[in-house]
Amino acid sequence: MHPGAWWLWALGLAAAASRTTNPLLLGLVLAVALLVVVARRTDAPWALGLRTYLFLAGMVIVIRLVFAVAVGGGAGTTVLFVLPEIPLPDVVAGIRLGGPVTREVLLAAFYDALRLATLLLCIGAANLLADPKRLLRQVPAALHELGTTVVVALTIAPQLVESVQRVHRARRLRGEDPVRGVRGLRRVLVPVLEDALDRSLALAAAMDTRGYGRRAHVPPVDRRRTAVLLLGGLVLLAVGTYGQLDAASPAVLGLPALLLGVGMVALGLRSAGARVQRTVHRPDRWGPTESVVAAAGLTAAVTVVVAGGRAPDLLFPTVQPFAWPVLPILATAGVLVALLPAVLPNGRRR
Repeated sequence: MHPGAWWLWALGLAAAASRTTNPLLLGLVLAVALLVVVARRTDAPWALGLRTYLFLAGMVIVIRLVFAVAVGGGAGTTVLFVLPEIPLPDVVAGIRLGGPVTREVLLAAFYDALRLATLLLCIGAANLLADPKRLLRQVPAALHELGTTVVVALTIAPQLVESVQRVHRARRLRGEDPVRGVRGLRRVLVPVLEDALDRSLALAAAMDTRGYGRRAHVPPVDRRRTAVLLLGGLVLLAVGTYGQLDAASPAVLGLPALLLGVGMVALGLRSAGARVQRTVHRPDRWGPTESVVAAAGLTAAVTVVVAGGRAPDLLFPTVQPFAWPVLPILATAGVLVALLPAVLPNGRRR
């Protein structure tokens, strides 16, 4: 499967999750993401970190609830329990530690934390299903260095997960006790950091061997033309965006300036790409299966946005007064469409 298809699918689910705090709909998004990951992930090293992402998502929810209970848990009318209150100086007036904890505060904190955890798992699903390094092949030549930086950043979490798992396997093979407490964490932390450093040095050596950073000779006239196209395009993009947002501005400063800016930036990127010399071995092809996968994720995002415009109360259930969350039919159908990748055949390389 083309890695871009998985990322578009995951970003569509993440966009859908970001547009609601309905716990039922967020739980459905979580279930869809987990089912697709379980059905389609491979045995590659980057696909073995599902438990880690689940743990991080759970920690997000727990930390958010702890802060809601400890700081400012008294807003609302339905008091669940009362904690000992710690008096604070006047310089931090408005902040309260302890005291009564209400149902409304806990529900609001849980809704927000569940949304953040869902976003985390959606991005984690993209890391589990697609090798981020393969995305580097799809980056335009002019953005090759920026793409390399982004790809290296995206691979940090999978590499750390792989390093931790490798250290745990080595400890079990040596018959050592499981890691517990801070002292055990220190025993694992040093090997993980050492492994990450070794992998970084190996990556740097491999990039140097393959000629990363090489520049083709470009005449000064071409460099100046590229600079004019990029700078002029960015200025026109800013002017066109302002014209689209300001109804009182002349029509020529709106959509025409925006389209002209996009064209100039595209020409500038193409001209700047002439400085980069690179080849791609076995390029990834985009086929019908990839289109269906990407469309499934984008369908979830679009349907949730449309449902929010029709019935925003269903996507953002109130906590004061309390209202039981209800699944909106349109958004539910769109999220269920995102299950299609779990039953589709693998994309073929041609």
